[in-house]
This record gives sequence, C-alpha cells and structure tokens, in this order.
Amino acid sequence: MSYVKPRIAVHGGAWSIPDDLVKPYLDGVKRAADLGLEVLKSGGSALDAVERAVSCLEDDPAFDAGVGSFLNEEGFVELDAIIVDGKTLKFGSVASVRRVKNPVRLARLVMERTEFHMFVSAGAERLAEKFGLGLVDPSELIVERELERWKNLQKEGKKPSYIFSTVGAVAIDSNGDLAAATSTGGLPNKMVGRVGDSPLIGCGAYADNSIGAASATGHGESTMRVLLSKLAVDLIPLAGHPKSAAEVALKIMKERTGGLGGLILIDSAGRFGYAHTTKRMALAYSDGQKIVALVSESRRANLKDPNDQVPR
Repeated sequence: MSYVKPRIAVHGGAWSIPDDLVKPYLDGVKRAADLGLEVLKSGGSALDAVERAVSCLEDDPAFDAGVGSFLNEEGFVELDAIIVDGKTLKFGSVASVRRVKNPVRLARLVMERTEFHMFVSAGAERLAEKFGLGLVDPSELIVERELERWKNLQKEGKKPSYIFSTVGAVAIDSNGDLAAATSTGGLPNKMVGRVGDSPLIGCGAYADNSIGAASATGHGESTMRVLLSKLAVDLIPLAGHPKSAAEVALKIMKERTGGLGGLILIDSAGRFGYAHTTKRMALAYSDGQKIVALVSESRRANLKDPNDQVPR
C-alpha cells in the first residue's frame, strides 16, 4: 500500500453555538486534534488517534460528552460512544453508561476484547470494571452549568432541548487505515434510557478503508432514520469529494426528516470535508502541516435555531 500522509479531524458539535462558547469550543477542538495528530506522527494507528482525540473532548467540560454532559430528566448523566475500525469494519459501542468517564475507551475495549459489538447500562459498566477501566461516582460527571440548566428545565416543564454538542473524530494513518469515533451525553433533559444515533454503527460514525470515515452530530432520531454516517461515506465516490458527500447527505436528511446536523469526513485518499445545516459547527483538522480550528458559520438563508426546531 502506498504511503498516505496521516490526517485527523475532530468536531465539537453543530448547533447555534452561543458567542460565549466559541472560544472554549475552539480551544477544545484544537487541543483534541493536536493530541490526535501527535499520536499519528509518532506512528500510532488511526484508531489510537481518534480514541485519544475523543477522550480529550470527553474530559473537556465545554462539550456534551463525558464530564460536562447534559443531564437527563432525572438529573443524571447517561453517556453513549462508538469507535469504528475501517480496516476490519469492526466496531465497539456503549450506551446509557453513568459511571464511565471516557466511554470511547470502553467502546474500544468492547471491540477488541469481546466477541460482541455493543453493551449498555449496567452490563457495560460491569465490563469496564472487568477490564480495569475504573468507574467514577456519577456526580463527578456533573458540572454546575448543566445542573443549573437542568433545574431551569424542570421549573419550566420543558421537553428535551435540541442542542447538538456531540463530539467526534475521524483519522487516516500512514498505512491508509481509517477510523472514526463519536461520543455524547445526548439531549438536555432527555428521557431516562433514551439512546440516540451516536453509538449506532452507520449513524453516529462509520469507517471503511475502501471509501472513507465519518462522524456525525445533530438530531439523533433524524440521523438514525437515514443512517447519516454510512450514507455520507457511500456518497463520496458519487459526489467526488468528502465535502460534497457531507453536503448531499445532510440535504437528504433535512428533506426526508426535517432534522439538522453536521458531518466530518476523511476519504481513503486523505481528503477532508465537512458540512452542517445548523447555524454553527465547531471543528479542527490537519491541513497536512498544522491544525486549523474554526467555528464554521452557515450563511444560507433563514436557518432556524435548532433549539426551536422540532423535527418531523
């Protein structure tokens, strides 16, 4: 196989990111991408790189993953994550875990140390203990900002808010192997036990060495209905470039379900692309020499704030 220049891209969610969160988001995605790129430059695999980058974002309380995640209707954090190996098409995922600080690490252990692909809730936490990952007190995942948000939602009697602050990463290593990972705390005030798209193969993430890798963020139920990440990857050869594939996939999702979201992709040639149908999207990527971090703004006509949109 010919040498491919290692590349990585990460995202920190796609929604109407408020101005006061722009800098924390920029700092967070850049730090995660820097760490992932260091892994690749030192000879690490694409899997190593996306796990490291997403773990960094899970540790950053600015995002809805790991520490700082949104609280469910009962005031607990419930986390979902997936990691996908483009070389083998294997994946590992976990859902509704309350005592695992870095669910993406547990997802990789599921992929590599069990014959299965997905574990949930108490069973996933038991597996974390078995593999020595360690468990935390659920209170350690809660930050004051989200506790206050939860209290206000209870007072107002509101349904879950459509804030899409899921995190993810895609990478290609020097062997040409691709990987993707996605992690989330779901929606604010979600129903207990609700699982969105993030830990589902082909929805929250997908990777196939022969085509590309994708990580998604957005309205989970809409993403599941069109298998957004798999759709985007499969569109790369037809669209001609990862960016075009991301745009077409999101257009299909919006037309068919009304849902908004964002995508990052890397193809088997190492080309990077992203798109979003929300007002803003936070991302960082390696351009071959350095890490570029940005909060992308959509200038298309009259996109509604996703917090106010109830998808069809």
